[in-house]
Amino acid sequence: MRLVISALWALVLMFAAPLTAMAAKGPATEPLLVLSYHDIRDDVAPKGDADAFAVSAQNFAAHLDWLSGQGYRPVSLSQVIEASKGGAPLPPKPVLITFDDGLRSVYTKAFPLLRAYGYPALAAVVTDWVDLPAGRTVDYGPRPFTGEDFLTWDQLREMQASGLLEVASHSADLHRGVTSNPQGNSTPAAVTRIYDPAHGYESEAAYLARIRNDLARSAATIERELGRAPRAIVWPYAAYSDVTNEIADSLGMTVSFDLEGRSTPVTSGLHGLARLLLTNNATLGDLVYQLRHDEERTGVRALQIDLDAVYDADPAQLERNLDELVERVKRVGPTHVFLQAFADPDGNGSADALYFPNRFLPVRADLFNRVSWQLKSRAGVEVFGWLPVLGFEPADARMRQELAIRNAAPDEIFRLDFTRPEVRTMVRGIYEDLAVAGNLQGLLFHDDAYLRDTELTGTLAPDAHIRTQALIDFTLELERAAERWRPKLKTARNLYARTVLQPESEAWFAQRLDRFNAAYDYTAVMAMPWMEGSRAPERWLDGLVKAARRHDPQLTQTLFELQTLDWRTSQPIPGERLVEQVHRLLAQGVRHIGWYPDDFIGNRPRLEHAREAMSARSFPYEER
Repeated sequence: MRLVISALWALVLMFAAPLTAMAAKGPATEPLLVLSYHDIRDDVAPKGDADAFAVSAQNFAAHLDWLSGQGYRPVSLSQVIEASKGGAPLPPKPVLITFDDGLRSVYTKAFPLLRAYGYPALAAVVTDWVDLPAGRTVDYGPRPFTGEDFLTWDQLREMQASGLLEVASHSADLHRGVTSNPQGNSTPAAVTRIYDPAHGYESEAAYLARIRNDLARSAATIERELGRAPRAIVWPYAAYSDVTNEIADSLGMTVSFDLEGRSTPVTSGLHGLARLLLTNNATLGDLVYQLRHDEERTGVRALQIDLDAVYDADPAQLERNLDELVERVKRVGPTHVFLQAFADPDGNGSADALYFPNRFLPVRADLFNRVSWQLKSRAGVEVFGWLPVLGFEPADARMRQELAIRNAAPDEIFRLDFTRPEVRTMVRGIYEDLAVAGNLQGLLFHDDAYLRDTELTGTLAPDAHIRTQALIDFTLELERAAERWRPKLKTARNLYARTVLQPESEAWFAQRLDRFNAAYDYTAVMAMPWMEGSRAPERWLDGLVKAARRHDPQLTQTLFELQTLDWRTSQPIPGERLVEQVHRLLAQGVRHIGWYPDDFIGNRPRLEHAREAMSARSFPYEER
């Protein structure tokens, strides 16, 4: 299989991921910058090389020279581990150099420069590729690679003996894609339950055994050949989970790396260390930009997409719908898609079924994994799985009646009583199953997560703050369940605008902007003036921005989600007016904007308006 999957996975992570921090507890030390390289060659094209992961030896040397001149201090993996255990702290501005895949150029091109600058490094090798047997090739992107392209064990022994290079595992045979759904998409082997048309999905036990056997084989091979067992695992495509890290831990690999961000405070836990991936023959200017630009100022542009609109009982029509969606998202160029993971064909706001395999509700179609992967790999966006918090309708009518919020008004969204242990177990399991089945970078908690002041009065205190926090705590519980299989998920939660404009309405919703911003990465305020009955939508939006600033002065976390349809009249909001509203919000300092619905089938809002309003590109117009 071609390693194009590596480019799709790793490049999306590099450009989508913000600066992150470890969640592990322990004494903090100097944040560690980790740089990730692959191939170092002399003949790399300045731009547009067939191998996007190659960096010229000249540029690599310039990186090392600039880092030295700017006061960065090279550190080894041993120093990082010692600092994490409370030993000698890392020096100011520590940097660790890493190389993935075990390419021959680590020995022929990089190693002489590491010696010249005195930089230690970590090389992660796919053990099945070291000393690749004659006649076997690896389809490594631009061409098939042979044994001449990969390191030998003798070369690794020489570099290890120098004291400058430590060897990590990059797996034995997980650097490949495997079939992940009935439609045949291929996703990283380390995080995918393999789909077999004859037998269905790989069981959890079989999946975990496969990962354990691979890592054990890789670690045993490294120890046999080099005399030292690996202490670190660099996950292929930066695809891992807490569960796979636990397996690595048990095999002595207590350090792991991903590609989310560029530096990490070193604590007592060393899993999920951020790395900055250098690609496209990164120049010195490219490196400096990556290290100095402020990711926190990057604005979100989000399209909220109904998977119900993609679904069709006719497989051929479904594929046409999917192509329409991906093509529109590519042409609009947003940063995010909030993708519906539940089926709501009756439009009542609660889930009748789900679009992924799960243990609790019917599966309308096994579709979320395919659509999310296509959006990420073909359109280059971050995908947030959009799920209810309380609004799930069990198929069994008796269970539905027994578990529902009992004193809810008939016109409210159907919601389950989350104070009941069986409901919490069910919803946690649904979120966990989504994380197992889907490729996603975040979660959007649906607008069903509210409580009226007349609801659950027998089990929750009447104090609005307590009820607000109870719902927040439940969503964080759901996030933790999902993160076991998809670490470092971002979170967003819908918020009714009235709670921002009228703070006393917290009592009617159990929602509050400042509490949401403390709990989630983004709060998606439903900036929908027609839904709120406003006769002056633009002035209403102005008032919403002003009110939001009281809790979020720089508007760093508040996302304003516009409506593109007037549900009272079923008429679309004119695209020109939406563009004006976006410009109006931006002029007031709003950073994050989304809209719903985005009708990709009907081309509403029209593409030219969608591009102008929602594109994250610097020149968001149609190419001629």
